[in-house]
Amino acid sequence: MAQPSAEKMPSVYLYIPNIIGYFRIIINFIAFAVCYSNKPLFAILYFFSFVLDGVDGWFARKFNQASTFGAVLDMVTDRVSTACLLALLSQCYRPGLVFLMLLGLDITSHWFQMYSSFLSGKTSHKDVKHTSNWLLKLYYGYRPFMAFCCVSCEVLYITLFLFADEKSTSLLSSCSEAKSPHCPGVHFNSSWLGSETSYQCHPDENSCGHLHRV
Repeated sequence: MAQPSAEKMPSVYLYIPNIIGYFRIIINFIAFAVCYSNKPLFAILYFFSFVLDGVDGWFARKFNQASTFGAVLDMVTDRVSTACLLALLSQCYRPGLVFLMLLGLDITSHWFQMYSSFLSGKTSHKDVKHTSNWLLKLYYGYRPFMAFCCVSCEVLYITLFLFADEKSTSLLSSCSEAKSPHCPGVHFNSSWLGSETSYQCHPDENSCGHLHRV
């Protein structure tokens, strides 16, 4: 008597989390295509893609569809989308080198972690059971902390882009304006830079004007 055939697994390229990954790529393409013409739409699409990053992980665990291809696809999509946003911010604010340094740190740190994980024979770069690095254990081992770090970082980048003007502006000034959008004589102390800066709105201006620096 013939044995019943085992349930055939779909191709790794058709795993549910990987299909979600393809959808994220499309969303990011649309988001960056409209990033200058429609900033609110860009923010919504970009954050929606970021949320899907957590959804595809849930599907991978629920249906046992974790794969090396999916892990690489997920990381590449994350790194490219974040890199593009940081590149945009480097053109919107000065010094732009701050965002370029964050871009380099983001790519190299994740690349080293994934590469070392694969060399160790692990299927996921999030497997930190045998590592002695407490920071990696905290970040990858405690999901609420990782979620807080990721969400805070992406929300900060999106907010900075929404606040960016057409001309390159000072990052320090933009942060102080964001703290007090109406600027009724705001005093922002930047003593950690060895200076003191004041901002005050003028009746004929829409933005804060720089009064003096001591």
